[in-house]
Amino acid sequence: MTVRHKPITSTARETFGDFAPAFVSYTENVLFGDVWRREELSLRERSLITLSALIAGDHTSQLPYHFQLAKENGLSEAELIEVITHLAFYVGWPRAASALHAAKEVLIQEKKE
Repeated sequence: MTVRHKPITSTARETFGDFAPAFVSYTENVLFGDVWRREELSLRERSLITLSALIAGDHTSQLPYHFQLAKENGLSEAELIEVITHLAFYVGWPRAASALHAAKEVLIQEKKE
């Protein structure tokens, strides 16, 4: 069952704004408004799955946002590092190293703030 929620403002709006308004709308209304809010999985579980998919696909530009979101969804720094370490054996050492680099930047910046 899909649960509709109030749309959220995403980084897609800041990044693409008027350049790709349909993409922003789908991101906010469908992806984060419907898909992420379905009741069958928790936000924490969705973050774990999303991070795993992004790391496996070597989509490092998307990682900083999703590391921060994962923290908001209840994952600790130690858990994030463990996810990446575990994935290294399944998706490849270079992808895990790239993900650790992105995680380190996000987590160190967070500590400075």
